[in-house]
Amino acid sequence: MMCLTVSDEIVPAIYSLNVKQRFGDIRCVLSCGDLPYYYLEFIVTMLCVPCYYVAGNHDTVEICEEGDALSAPRGCVAVEMTGVIHEGLLIGGLGGCVRYNQEPGPQYTETEMLFHIWRMAPHLMVNRLRYGRFLDVLLTHAPPLGIHNGPDRAHRGFRAFLLFMDLFAPRYLIHGHVHRSYGAREPWKTRYHRTMVINTAGYRVLSLEPAKAPVS
Repeated sequence: MMCLTVSDEIVPAIYSLNVKQRFGDIRCVLSCGDLPYYYLEFIVTMLCVPCYYVAGNHDTVEICEEGDALSAPRGCVAVEMTGVIHEGLLIGGLGGCVRYNQEPGPQYTETEMLFHIWRMAPHLMVNRLRYGRFLDVLLTHAPPLGIHNGPDRAHRGFRAFLLFMDLFAPRYLIHGHVHRSYGAREPWKTRYHRTMVINTAGYRVLSLEPAKAPVS
């Protein structure tokens, strides 16, 4: 299944009236945070596909043109600490980044992120019973510790995500947060045990498939 993954940066080729022609084979949009709500709403409106998302650390209230205060993008589905199934693909999410200051927005300590994983665990166990696997795609904003990390504390990854991959073995972990303006460099794709970790800052078009066999 072809998916458009987005995060952190508005891309002119996507925020364009020609987006349908460029990305007409996309079956869903996956957002890893820190994007204006109007941008995500534009994408789902133009492509007519669902968008599943988690919040980035800069995502707060946004005032739309009509003057309404929005706390989430309209027409999109949050998968924070839960999940959905889309065309056979099990998708879940854990947003936010490592706490580095007291500004508003989703920032968490390692202990808080472990609590989020604990809250998500019942949903994963149901997936295991129904589908033979815990999860296919984990959307996060921050990367795992030591994989695609940025040069400063604000862009360090979560150790808790390493534990998540050890326990639940999603086929993909897709994140943002670390992008070119913050010193992101290649590689953008790294394998960790049974999980492919992908940095989607900006955007990527990915062919994502469910796991072909149950997790042992």
